[in-house]
Amino acid sequence: MQLMSMIKVATLAMATIAAAHPGAHEPSSMSHAEKRSFLLNAKRSLGQCADRLERRGLTARIEARRAEQFDFYRRQVLETRDYNPSVNESHYSSLHVTENTSADELFAKDPVCILSPEGEIGPFWVKGELVRSDIQDGEPGIPLIMDGQFIDIETCEPIAELYWDVWSCNSTGVYSGVQDSSNGNGDDASNLDNLALRGIQKTDTEGVAQFKSVFPGHYGGRTTHVHVVAHIGAQTLPNNTITGGHVAHIGQLFFDQDLITEVEATYPYNTNEVEITLNADDHVVQDETEDSASDPFFEYALLGDSLEDGIFAWITLGVNVSASYDTSYAALLTADGGVANSESSGPGDAAGGEGGAGGPPSF
Repeated sequence: MQLMSMIKVATLAMATIAAAHPGAHEPSSMSHAEKRSFLLNAKRSLGQCADRLERRGLTARIEARRAEQFDFYRRQVLETRDYNPSVNESHYSSLHVTENTSADELFAKDPVCILSPEGEIGPFWVKGELVRSDIQDGEPGIPLIMDGQFIDIETCEPIAELYWDVWSCNSTGVYSGVQDSSNGNGDDASNLDNLALRGIQKTDTEGVAQFKSVFPGHYGGRTTHVHVVAHIGAQTLPNNTITGGHVAHIGQLFFDQDLITEVEATYPYNTNEVEITLNADDHVVQDETEDSASDPFFEYALLGDSLEDGIFAWITLGVNVSASYDTSYAALLTADGGVANSESSGPGDAAGGEGGAGGPPSF
């Protein structure tokens, strides 16, 4: 794997949520010029990291670990804008993947995405989520393994003990953990207690964390995506939530349009009658791939002979750990279940605070 040979810069800022999820977005305070300046500087910084990472053996270890993980899950079969070329570029491994496919072959093309220091939290982040790797919770759909490695853009070192916070909608475009008229059945209060497709994982000494999830569906006005928050300096509480630290990034990750189309043709994705928004028409993808400066897409390979066997998706992410931003939240997960935040348009505690799953709401 040549970690920096194809530096694909991704600003993964979350832009305004479309009409399906109105009124709860957090506009970025960064100007376009400021964001572009950050990306260019970060790209230069990462460009100087390649030799150092190679010398210290990090790239080889990441290759071996990911190949081992791919093989492990494959054997199990998971238990059982044309104006921008990156939008149309394939991130699918064209290899005939078998259990004996070498790491050098499978992971030779490993993009580095620079996470822009500030995006929008969106309307449906839940504060106080559990630290866990398996976030499927019985949700139907195509199994998805998300494998992420985080690199400090200033030191070129892997970021150990970063907490990778992810959430996405289910196969029919509904988010768990929130009750809102724009999110499925707005009268279903039980959805506040639903934890599916949400979770947090701490990176290891190589800056790596992984989730076992389900490929997300879509909702009106947005392409398929996974939300990302990166917590720096947090700690795990006895109740398996996190406290302290700060948020260094808020953003999104995306998938190839061809892959989305294949997934959307399967059940239960094909029961969703909401019109699909293509990557090329998605305003967040358009913003974040402008001037070919970014490529915020997962690389991926199939785990078996068919799509239904599952997908292994991987990405390496460069983070500015010095950045720090507040986060607003739609709901809070407490020991007694989810509680809606009536003041969700305001800022919230960056990393979950003491009011996580084991404490009272701390709005």
